[in-house]
Amino acid sequence: MTQSHLNQPYEMTLLPEHKAPSTRYQGSKEKIASWIWESIKDLGFDSFLDAFGGTGSVSWWAKRHGKEVLFNDVMRSNYYMGLAIIENEVIRLSKTDVDDLLAKHDFEGPGFIQETFRGIYFTDEENSWLDMIVANIKAHTDSYKRALALSALFQSCIIKRPYNLFHRSNLYMRLANVKRGFGNKATWDTPFETHFRRFAEEFNSAVFSNGRRNRALNLDVFEIPSSLRLDLVYIDPPYFSETRGPTDYYFYYHFLEGLCEYVEKGVHAWSSLIDHERKPKPLRHNTPLEKKASPWTKATTVHKAFDRLFERFKDSILVVSYNSEGVPSESQMVHLLRKYKRVVDVKRRKYRYALRPGNLDELLFIAT
Repeated sequence: MTQSHLNQPYEMTLLPEHKAPSTRYQGSKEKIASWIWESIKDLGFDSFLDAFGGTGSVSWWAKRHGKEVLFNDVMRSNYYMGLAIIENEVIRLSKTDVDDLLAKHDFEGPGFIQETFRGIYFTDEENSWLDMIVANIKAHTDSYKRALALSALFQSCIIKRPYNLFHRSNLYMRLANVKRGFGNKATWDTPFETHFRRFAEEFNSAVFSNGRRNRALNLDVFEIPSSLRLDLVYIDPPYFSETRGPTDYYFYYHFLEGLCEYVEKGVHAWSSLIDHERKPKPLRHNTPLEKKASPWTKATTVHKAFDRLFERFKDSILVVSYNSEGVPSESQMVHLLRKYKRVVDVKRRKYRYALRPGNLDELLFIAT
């Protein structure tokens, strides 16, 4: 990461088909990525670290404007999305690739997902389909094609879930024969294959080269080398709500993390991490896969985690996404930032979260 182009403003001229993929991932900044970019674009930076990269929405905007992007996320599933659309420059899934991924080949069920998650998240037929496509993704040796296929699979799984989460065993909500006041059932009942083809096309459309060496990492945020010269560090951690408590992505999306284990190491690796006593079959906490996510999910440690992070990257411009009901509060966040930075500006906009009633203020702290 260098400052070689710091005084040479550069913006990609993208083709019409180049656009970021859609997502229903909780906490994604997809809908406000343009607002975030407009708020930071004139800060005079060339290298950009997205420390909690998520689905890559903000990283993608930095990439499209010619920045040298370092994407990082502690979640393995999010890392694959960063690999697919941030680090990847030219590789796409061809129509033949997609058709091959959706072909049954020699797979014979029932497989691990069908046996382990029966009646929890998806129907038996859908579980069998998941076992099949995982077997096909495992056969792909190109790391970027595998990342694109997994990214399309993750979004296909999310969109077929009530609340777009894996926090409850609630398949019954999809299957109940009741009058509904919302249109999600049509999406839930759409075949996996249809969703997968759509998302494969969307992720293909997000792939482009900006002429820079962009990278994706899968590290705990405190393991990112402090020796890297990073002009701007964007921080979008799991929000800790004063009224609702922590945002536990490891629990919300454990199924996607399990799919990564399934592809990379096989069924026994996934099975060994599952808490089989709990109905949703989540991954156990304090496993090597979880790494060090806990400071952001505890009221007793979140203040110290922010302070430690700000000190670690004090030589960079710091930009923090948070919201008005978060812990630390707005005033506390400003106080923490002013320990290490001279100027702190706070931008805000009303934002409605899908699973929370009413509007909150989305806050953007800019410390220079």
